[in-house]
Amino acid sequence: MRDFIASQNSERLRQRLTGAIRVREPAAFSRLARSLLEMALVTGIVARLYRMMVLSQATTPANGAIALGIGALFLLLMATFHLSRFSLRDWLWRAPLFGIAEGASEMLTSLVLIWSGREPLGSNAAAHLHDWPGMAASTVGWRLFIISLFSLLLALVVKWVRFMILRNEHAAWSEGTVRAGIPGEGIIERRNNRMQNFDPLLFGERRKHDKKRG
Repeated sequence: MRDFIASQNSERLRQRLTGAIRVREPAAFSRLARSLLEMALVTGIVARLYRMMVLSQATTPANGAIALGIGALFLLLMATFHLSRFSLRDWLWRAPLFGIAEGASEMLTSLVLIWSGREPLGSNAAAHLHDWPGMAASTVGWRLFIISLFSLLLALVVKWVRFMILRNEHAAWSEGTVRAGIPGEGIIERRNNRMQNFDPLLFGERRKHDKKRG
C-alpha cells in the first residue's frame, strides 16, 4: 500500500517538474524556439556576424579568444533554448540536426560576407570564394561535434538531477507516511491484532459453556 502511494507521488512530482517551472516569454519567441530550422537560421546569422566583428576589431589574441568564447556560449545557449522544448528522446536527432543547420546558416551568411568583402579568413586576411568550401566543411563539422557533445552532457545532467530530486522526494514522502500513517491503516492494524489474539478453541469452549448455562 505504501509503495503504491509513493509511486503515485513520484509520478505527480514528475508532472510538477515538467510543468511547474514556467517562464513568461513572448509567443513569437516561443514559436521561434520550437522551430529547429528557424532557430538555427537566426543563430547562424548572428554568430557569423559576431565572428566577423570580433576578428575585425580584436586588438590582441587574448581579447579575440575571450570574445569568441562568448560567441560559443551564445551558440550553446540558443541550442539549449531549442532542446528544452522537447523530451530527451528527441534530443538524439534534434541536437545533431541543429548543429548541421546552424553551420549551414553560418556558411550562407559567410557567402554574403565574402561577396561584400567583409568575411575574415583569420585576424589579418580576407576570405575569398575559393576558401569557402574548406571553411564550410570545417564549420559544419565543428558545429555538429560541439552541439552534439554539449547536448549529451546536458542530457546526463538533467537525468541525474531528476533522479536525485525524485529519490529525495520519495524518501521524504515515505518517511512521512510511516510516521503519520495512512488513513484507516490504524483501524486495520488494530483489527488484525484482535484477530491474532483471538483463540478459536477458547471461543468454542465458551460457546459450549454458554449453551449449558442456557
